Amino acid sequence: MRRAVIAFTAFLGGLIFLLASGPATAWADGESVKGTLKSQGQPVTGVKISVTDEGGKPVGDATSNAQGTWEVPVPSAGAYKITIDQSTLPAGVSLRFKDRSTLTVQVFEGNARNVLFALDAATNQSGEKTPDGTAADDESDAYWGRVAQLAFEGLSLGLIIALGAVGLSLIFGTTGLTNFAHGELLAIGAFIAFFLNTTLGLHLLIAAPLAVLIAAAFGYGQDWLFWGQLRKRKTGLVSMMIISIGVALFLRYLLLFLFGGSSQSYAQYTAQEGIQIGPISATPKSLVIIAIDVVVLVAVGLALVYTRIGKATRAVADNPALAASSGINVDRVIRIVWAGGTAIAALAGILLGLSQTVNYQMGLQVLLLMFAGVTLGGLGTAFGALVGSLVVGVFIQVSTLWIPPETKNVGALAVLIIVLLFRPQGILGRRERIG
Repeated sequence: MRRAVIAFTAFLGGLIFLLASGPATAWADGESVKGTLKSQGQPVTGVKISVTDEGGKPVGDATSNAQGTWEVPVPSAGAYKITIDQSTLPAGVSLRFKDRSTLTVQVFEGNARNVLFALDAATNQSGEKTPDGTAADDESDAYWGRVAQLAFEGLSLGLIIALGAVGLSLIFGTTGLTNFAHGELLAIGAFIAFFLNTTLGLHLLIAAPLAVLIAAAFGYGQDWLFWGQLRKRKTGLVSMMIISIGVALFLRYLLLFLFGGSSQSYAQYTAQEGIQIGPISATPKSLVIIAIDVVVLVAVGLALVYTRIGKATRAVADNPALAASSGINVDRVIRIVWAGGTAIAALAGILLGLSQTVNYQMGLQVLLLMFAGVTLGGLGTAFGALVGSLVVGVFIQVSTLWIPPETKNVGALAVLIIVLLFRPQGILGRRERIG
């Protein structure tokens, strides 16, 4: 068995090397700038984007498509100016930062540079004062309406992060493994559903549950065939953490190889009209996503507290040796946790792909936020992961009121550092878990 594990690890390392050195450059047909235009979670189509070099010489232009995406090839690496034509924005949509209609970005050799323009619902920004002060009132109402909208979007994002973070926290709590491949489990769930939905023609309402079941089987088999064998060989947690980085790279490039590097959308529920709920504009699918998040998280919490397997999971997380001496099959509990954690992560990936798009890097993009949520809430506790993820989600969205959207994740890390300076065990963590 030891030789088999060594051989599999060598095979995995070889595949990672081949995929990292081959397909990554094979897809890089040339340099370009690209982006996706969205307002309140919905794609914005028909908007013109122009690109010039540093000297102002035109390079090309593009118009956002039905998914809100656009791309302009550039002749070589270098600095370019990207301008959004505000006159082509549809009614009811405007730039959040009026002075950022032109952005200067650096494009590196062989890379496609993402460019983000923050869009909001248009408001009356004339600023003209009237004797009764209605202009000032309108401006104040618009500001607090934007705060409410961003808080709602942050809540939705935080709940999706929480789904992934709960599984990450449970796996850490029962095994001690810091799994850097957990983000790829979200992407795998999203792409399995995408394959069933677009290639096999199953409706998303059927494809999504099937994808969750397939992901659960994948998680169970992953621990049975790989991680469980490493535990039996007494592999150190640091070594397993490094291996998880290799697994993450392998899975990420495997998705790139199979599905390509472009963003994809499900066949159903791609564009919907918003529903006005007070100052908040929400699409029907965003409300359904929040409802699913809440139901699943409540179900997981109740299962951990009241079911037999939930109590066994908490016992293994607290003291594996004592749990084993009490008659609990620790390996069986860990495999069930892997299956459940992977299934929940896959569901989070499906919901994230439904609210945004499906992309092979989507797991990497939320991995840092999941780690922040888990650490902020308290290592090894599922309830802490939920609280921490909600704080992270709401904060990073609301922070875009004052900072550019492309730097919003930095704010989440700042909050994480500040909280941990005063409470190292996290919000709901226990001091015994530290170290």
